[in-house]
Amino acid sequence: MIPRFFYITEKAWNFYPYTKTEYTCSFLPRFSVSVESRYEDDAGIMDNCLNLPAEILLEREVDHIDIAQDCLPVHKYKESEDCTKYKSAKTGRGPLGPQWKEITHPIMCSYKVVIVRFEVWGFQTRVEAFVHSCIRDILLLGHKQAFTWLDEWHGMSLEELREYEKNIQAQTNQKVLSDGYCTGSAEAATPESTSVIDLSNSSASRLPAAEKPKP
Repeated sequence: MIPRFFYITEKAWNFYPYTKTEYTCSFLPRFSVSVESRYEDDAGIMDNCLNLPAEILLEREVDHIDIAQDCLPVHKYKESEDCTKYKSAKTGRGPLGPQWKEITHPIMCSYKVVIVRFEVWGFQTRVEAFVHSCIRDILLLGHKQAFTWLDEWHGMSLEELREYEKNIQAQTNQKVLSDGYCTGSAEAATPESTSVIDLSNSSASRLPAAEKPKP
């Protein structure tokens, strides 16, 4: 039986340009998601940016996410977050055309290795594939927003950016709480935070699930 309450725990480490985030669930001890990231000033040309060992490279599937040309699900699309239509008032950057990666300077790539584990016989392959696909949508949306929200953060100092991140996280947590997804503090918690999921609220079934190991 599915318990009425269970915990989603997030652990995060930020050593820019390297970050790592892990998610676990109290109800599913054999389920976990790990996301390692590294940011480089290039257009995605590095083959093994995160120095993965040979055994992981053999199983790795590489997926290039294009913030301009890749499409989001219809219900997540906003014209204001469409990189092919957005133009920054502060920097003049955008809109991004089909060849934007070859002609845009400066440019940065976020290399990520996403590892999903669901070690339950009969469900592993299907669940892991589903979580990977959901994570891809989350990453695509987040990086589209990073570009189309450019005028909100361009010119900030590192300290101001940290405060901006903290405020955005607090607003996101508050929205999750107000939508009835979980209970707990809406304050940003670092490096570890825990949310309690209440399945007595039917909206909890709409919680975003989490793509494949990738550099």
